[in-house]
Amino acid sequence: MAEFGELEAQDGVRMPWNIIPVATKKEQQAIDSEVPVSAIYTLLKPLRSHSLLLPYSPLRCRTCRSVLNPYSVVDFSASIWGCPFCFNRNPFPRNYSSIADNSLPPELFPNATTVEYLCDSFSSPPPPPPVYVFVVDTCLIYEELDFLKSSLLQALDLLPDNSVVGLVTFDSLVRVYELGFPHCTKSYFFHGKKDFTKDQLLDQLSFFVKNPKPSSGVIAGVRDGLSSDDIARFLLPVSDCQFALHSVIEELGSSPWLVAADHRPVRCTGAALRIAAGLLGACFPGSAARIMAFIGGPSTQGPGAIVSREVSDPIRSHKDIDKDSALYYHKAVEFYETLAKQLVHQGHVLDVFACSVDQVGIAELKVAVEQTGGFVVLAESFGHSVFRDSLKRVFQSGENDLGLSSCGIFEINCSKDIKVQGIIGPCASLEKKGPLCSDIAIGQGHTSAWKMCGLDKNTSICLVFEIAKRDTAEIVLQSQSNQFYFQFLTYYQHSNGQTRLRVTTLSRRWVMGTESLQELSNGFDQEAAAVVITRLLSFKMETQLEFNPQRWVDKALINLCTWFGDYQKGDPSSFSLSAQLSLFPQFVFHLRRSQFVQVFNNSPDETAYFRMLLYRENVSNSIVMIQPSLVAFSLHSQPEPILLDVASIAADRILLLDSYFTLVIFHGSAIAQWRKAGYHNQPEHQAFKHLLQSPRDYTDTIISERFPSPRLVICDQYGSQARFLLAKLNPSDGGDAPFSGESNIFTDDVSLSVFLDHLRRLIVQ
Repeated sequence: MAEFGELEAQDGVRMPWNIIPVATKKEQQAIDSEVPVSAIYTLLKPLRSHSLLLPYSPLRCRTCRSVLNPYSVVDFSASIWGCPFCFNRNPFPRNYSSIADNSLPPELFPNATTVEYLCDSFSSPPPPPPVYVFVVDTCLIYEELDFLKSSLLQALDLLPDNSVVGLVTFDSLVRVYELGFPHCTKSYFFHGKKDFTKDQLLDQLSFFVKNPKPSSGVIAGVRDGLSSDDIARFLLPVSDCQFALHSVIEELGSSPWLVAADHRPVRCTGAALRIAAGLLGACFPGSAARIMAFIGGPSTQGPGAIVSREVSDPIRSHKDIDKDSALYYHKAVEFYETLAKQLVHQGHVLDVFACSVDQVGIAELKVAVEQTGGFVVLAESFGHSVFRDSLKRVFQSGENDLGLSSCGIFEINCSKDIKVQGIIGPCASLEKKGPLCSDIAIGQGHTSAWKMCGLDKNTSICLVFEIAKRDTAEIVLQSQSNQFYFQFLTYYQHSNGQTRLRVTTLSRRWVMGTESLQELSNGFDQEAAAVVITRLLSFKMETQLEFNPQRWVDKALINLCTWFGDYQKGDPSSFSLSAQLSLFPQFVFHLRRSQFVQVFNNSPDETAYFRMLLYRENVSNSIVMIQPSLVAFSLHSQPEPILLDVASIAADRILLLDSYFTLVIFHGSAIAQWRKAGYHNQPEHQAFKHLLQSPRDYTDTIISERFPSPRLVICDQYGSQARFLLAKLNPSDGGDAPFSGESNIFTDDVSLSVFLDHLRRLIVQ
């Protein structure tokens, strides 16, 4: 799979089918019904040094608006280039007059399949500064609030001086702070039961005391009726209000309202988010702005409430949602869908940092966070390293920064026989309909353009395509050339304020599906295929009632292995797969056991959290979510990856499990005894000390590069927290025989070998 990694390093793209199957309707349905022609695209992936930043506007086709690229056919004598998408011939402008075979513009270099254009002109006004509105839950116990205040003060110190900030707090009331008032702490209160419009919000915040309210039109920023002085009362540069903001945060106290033992605190999360969105929409529309919500419990009042105040009324579970007995769920989702549309229209991002041992409503908030491209961090406490480290990473600059960008628009061009079914990922449809749009919608579909309010260097989307189907192979051969072309265009505002356009142009060869199975398998990326079907499966679980994920993924695996396997009918021992597909059954086995399919032991909030991270991560990170990696450390060998199997446990080994969300350092029984005896503190046992430190160094590297920060669990064999490792291992012995660590795993799950035996028997029938 190294060659697919090379393609990703060049353009940020991984496709399951790198040689695209083109076939008749019957054949196409059999070949790619469950693993469709698709692509995982990391929009702003840091690319190799040869990726170009061109200080001028792109040259576009007059018909389809695609951008000049290395696959364009150039006639140097006539100074004309041919578009590979619509085949239209376009003249070069005067500034390309010197073009020649030995004097090409950079965008025509053969390796310039991904280039960036600088869209700002020298006369463009300076970009507005980034804007942050902190929305803080004060219905917390004193210890939790102190943890949160400490992290907020550290985050404020990391903000650039020109950043604009605002502060909103909430319990049963929403409190908007006037940070520009110099004499004392001044704030405006709003009742948490009400849903305020933007006009009502501006009236109550006294925006039109000195200046008259515009008689008509939309009120949005300084250009449309608001004075800069009024805006600066609530949203102003951090350098101008640093002392006031620090003072307000330090003075924050827990909600003064007494809460009975059998009641939950009155918390109006939805009203607070609506007010923050309205304030940003009025003052900084279309700018790089983020609402950062810090939530410590479930919303119990006003719009977006997910549960009643009585503790005897449990928060909804997966079973309640499936049976349509969650009283608050659908109304809350409807409210956050409306909030998502408002934020997408304004171009603003919603980030959620949820820290509680209880559910807080991530399942309902998911639509607003996902469509705006926001972050979500889920932890047990505001004092937990998962929250503290993740918040620091948001504002961190340097080698491991997130590369935050904003105000993105993503568009696509394809060859005429390719249609776009949709995108599964952090974006919102712009409803740009046209001939590229398929009749079938998956995710954000029925469009060829999407809005991405927030994105970073790891943001990845899954594009699902439909290849035009023909009745016979002869029609296919007559109607198509042997290449398909894709062009991805991403407009965005860089973290340095520049407006850029990144253009990635791809070419993939097609073959007849049933006549060239060997060629198809040679171009099959099994890691990308596993990630695509995981995204599709998760999307179907969210949107289709009575959907059976195990049956669906089993059918996908059986269909694929039936087509590409080599076997004799009736003989399971004769079955084999080529190297390009050999790991795919193993990925499916671990997917069936993963948190994406098995939701029984997870809350709706946890399931939504897992899916949101899956929908925005690249192939390498997503495959770790599906099949965790396991590394062994011992005194007798160098660290090495080993099988994710119970047989890998040994008394004299340390195992490091990376499941993306959790890192587990597992000490074998002998290692644990030596550590407790203090051997690592003795000079003659420096090798043992180094052994104990090695997995910590590995985890430190992973934590420094990953967002959100994973949870770190350090445990011993036979300890209670060893379950974090044992739950992910393949029960190869089925619980019937001990492995080298003299322990058993008792489980109803079948082992990988039993799963593969069943698969072989089904295929050769």
